[in-house]
Amino acid sequence: MAQKTKKVLQQSGVIPYRIQNGATEVLLITTRNQQNWVVPKGGVENGMSAPDSAAKEAWEEAGVIGQVNPSQLGSYKYQKNGKTYCVQMYSLPVEVESEKYPEVDQRVRQWVDVNEAVRQVKKPSLKRIMKKFVQLAPKLNY
Repeated sequence: MAQKTKKVLQQSGVIPYRIQNGATEVLLITTRNQQNWVVPKGGVENGMSAPDSAAKEAWEEAGVIGQVNPSQLGSYKYQKNGKTYCVQMYSLPVEVESEKYPEVDQRVRQWVDVNEAVRQVKKPSLKRIMKKFVQLAPKLNY
């Protein structure tokens, strides 16, 4: 019997950041169950590019708006409920932060120093991409 190949579902996400007093801060959000600190991500929607879809997730999950940097920071795979996902990660300089957004009642958000963000993220694959972001942070166009 031929082995069925598993479809890898495409997702995209962003590391939302801002510069406060010369220091880079990252906006972390909680998972819906509020157990872990993560960054906005979700499925790439039909007809949308990965960066555009990531920007949509940033709005829905964290209430932030900005222009996603189209240069990918990296990607990682994970499995959940028997499905495999591949997440393409981008950076997002935050221009607008809203108090009202679709998932405001489902998540907590916090601005933290970029190095603290790396410490608070538990998922090793996301932590690896956050560390890469830390190295790029001084070179970002502000």
